[in-house]
Amino acid sequence: MIINSTQVSYFILSAYFDTGMLKYLYFTIILCLYVLIILSNVFLIVLICVNRSLHEPMYLFLCSLFVNQLYGSTGLFPFILLQILKDVHTVSFSLCVLQIYCLYSYVQVEIINLTVMSYDRYLSICFPLQYHTRMTHNKIAVLIAVVWVYPLFKVAVARYTAVSLQLCGNIIDKIYCNNYSIVKLSCSDTTVNNINGLIDVFISICVPAMLILYSYMKILKVCFSGSKQTRHKAVSTCTPHLASLINFTLGCCFEIVQSRFNMNHVPNMLRIFLSVYFITLQPVFNPMVYGLKMSKIRVKCNHLLCGKRHLDSES
Repeated sequence: MIINSTQVSYFILSAYFDTGMLKYLYFTIILCLYVLIILSNVFLIVLICVNRSLHEPMYLFLCSLFVNQLYGSTGLFPFILLQILKDVHTVSFSLCVLQIYCLYSYVQVEIINLTVMSYDRYLSICFPLQYHTRMTHNKIAVLIAVVWVYPLFKVAVARYTAVSLQLCGNIIDKIYCNNYSIVKLSCSDTTVNNINGLIDVFISICVPAMLILYSYMKILKVCFSGSKQTRHKAVSTCTPHLASLINFTLGCCFEIVQSRFNMNHVPNMLRIFLSVYFITLQPVFNPMVYGLKMSKIRVKCNHLLCGKRHLDSES
């Protein structure tokens, strides 16, 4: 169906299908998942903020990571919950652009945050005696500002070029708004957009990946030549970061493959799950892996929970 660009005021999300009364079950499951994400991430943010012993660079970067989990999941979950209950799955053009901005900036912040965390582990393990002189409070503030300000600005500029496209359709084969799906609806030449997309992928993914790889090569070199204590410190602090990085990378790869290739042979429910993996599993995975693996956070959680139980037993 050919539609003039001036008439595209909304998009149809064609990936939704009629589930009958099961939609209330899906709604409940997704709502519980969203509540779990909010409670777990807010709990750890508050825990880090109120405990001065956790006001170290590693935990401050973690706090930034948990804030991003809340930001990204809020850009998706309320939208999906609303769409599940609707009979007609449409979204306005402006709301679609806003969602794309939220999800893409979430991805960018996540990548840069994980990169900064790998740099922090590199300094901590490779330069333990100089760590506090190199990782100063001013440097922490600058790094956190870069983690947030740069992606939010860059994604805003990128979205402006996408919004200016002339569109000849309004059907998106997704359960949420996706930038590449809108680019495919364009009636005009998208060569510039594709080139910008390739440059953006290189800057946003390849550069951080090279920095993370460099950091871990240096960490491994120190571990193999260092003491048992150094190796234990590397394992205890780097394992959660690597697990989070691998989980997020897999989720993004699933989404990139789905967007670029024909996946009609894959079952619909599996396609939907893989398309939202990076935004639904990561906000649950991070609090679990960091809460269980980071000894200081685990100890503070135990003290908080055991303290409450002790007060309850006394009362």
